[in-house]
Amino acid sequence: MLRLEHVSKNFGKAGVFEVTLELAPGEIMAVLGASGSGKTTLLNLVAGLLKPDTGRIFLGPEEVTHHPPEQRGLAYVFQDHALWPHLSALEHLLLVMKKPNREAAHHLLERVGLAGLDARKPHQLSGGQKQRVALARALAAKPRLLLLDEPYSALDPVLREELRLEVASLLRAEHVSALHVTHDPDEALAVADRVAVMEGGRIVQVDTPTQVYTQPQTLSAARAFGRLNLLPVQVQNGWVQLNGLAWAVEGLQSGSGLLAFRYEDLRPEPEGFPAKVLAVYGGRGERLCRVNLGIGEAVVKLQAEPGEEVRLSPTGRLRVFETNR
Repeated sequence: MLRLEHVSKNFGKAGVFEVTLELAPGEIMAVLGASGSGKTTLLNLVAGLLKPDTGRIFLGPEEVTHHPPEQRGLAYVFQDHALWPHLSALEHLLLVMKKPNREAAHHLLERVGLAGLDARKPHQLSGGQKQRVALARALAAKPRLLLLDEPYSALDPVLREELRLEVASLLRAEHVSALHVTHDPDEALAVADRVAVMEGGRIVQVDTPTQVYTQPQTLSAARAFGRLNLLPVQVQNGWVQLNGLAWAVEGLQSGSGLLAFRYEDLRPEPEGFPAKVLAVYGGRGERLCRVNLGIGEAVVKLQAEPGEEVRLSPTGRLRVFETNR
């Protein structure tokens, strides 16, 4: 569906963007990364709002590298909705349809949860309803590819969670491919078939959300999903010392590094290393504890009380990243 071959853009002192990427028909790909990592640049290059210095961009079999935005058959959903204030919800859809069809537009508004709101203009809609209009308008254009740039960031957390699941369901029902930029790792886990993690204008890992979460290949990929503890350690021949016990690690095999593990990567084990519970935090269906591991403090998914002495073991082999990466 979408293919970028060695697409680059030089921003001078701000750095160089360079990406090779492929998106399958009907696939939803989330793009994660810190601010300035190149996520929006990627969308703008695909949309034709930026011209690459080198490389080629394909949509299906057609090269669109030098096509203007209006000739690419794409739809772009922005975080600020970009609705026209003088048009009703229904008129937004009719305006972008190749063959305006009021019945089809009504049906699409119903599918995004806007039944009965056809005649309302943007100032008469809530933030969530505006975002639904923006999405319905994008789908009404029958795009080859949908681009979403932080589409739910302005919504409250409960509405954001509800809407992103509805949108993912609708995109799959319509078999629409989507490139979805987000800062929210939960969003990526919930909606994406694959995740591309960006750092410094380059993609450092592409895989399923679960694989990137459990087996990050770089420190930036590990950080992209949060719920991460980072502790400085010394590695000797693939082993680290935790409170007097040695544990095998992946990644760095010798030298100074950062031990990286998720909240759920340690579990109670009678033969594990000793730790002391410092504080307890509530969560959605889970209990998190801040513990002292001897080499530093970490957050662990654990049933315990403040002041309690526990013993912990890794659920799998832990990973150590080089400090300078």
